[in-house]
Amino acid sequence: MSYQFPDNFNYADTHEYVLEENGLLKIGVSEFAIDQLGDIVFVELADQGKTLEKGETFGTIESVKAVEEVYLPFTGEIVSVNESVIDNPELLQNDPIGEGWLVILKPEAEVSITDLMTSEEYKSKVVPK
Repeated sequence: MSYQFPDNFNYADTHEYVLEENGLLKIGVSEFAIDQLGDIVFVELADQGKTLEKGETFGTIESVKAVEEVYLPFTGEIVSVNESVIDNPELLQNDPIGEGWLVILKPEAEVSITDLMTSEEYKSKVVPK
């Protein structure tokens, strides 16, 4: 499997990606992590308008293999939830870095994306050489 690691994405140790757009953060899960989960059967996400702390769980992804929690890399308010992924979990499986994003976060304070791994750093961590 050949995974995509877009240059404009940053990654948390827990496999969430962050894409900064106009001061908001689009958050999802990497193709690598989704591939490891196998067939996804259920996605649950925090409610729009909810404010969560960095490191808190903002959702659950259930596959035939496991149930995994997803964590916020920054503190902030969830301003948008991808309802399409909740209604159709295959969307997350088929296009995790496109249509399969999970939430959009309005950070509480100015964030430093550089606290996360670059695409190259993440790729070197997860893809065997």
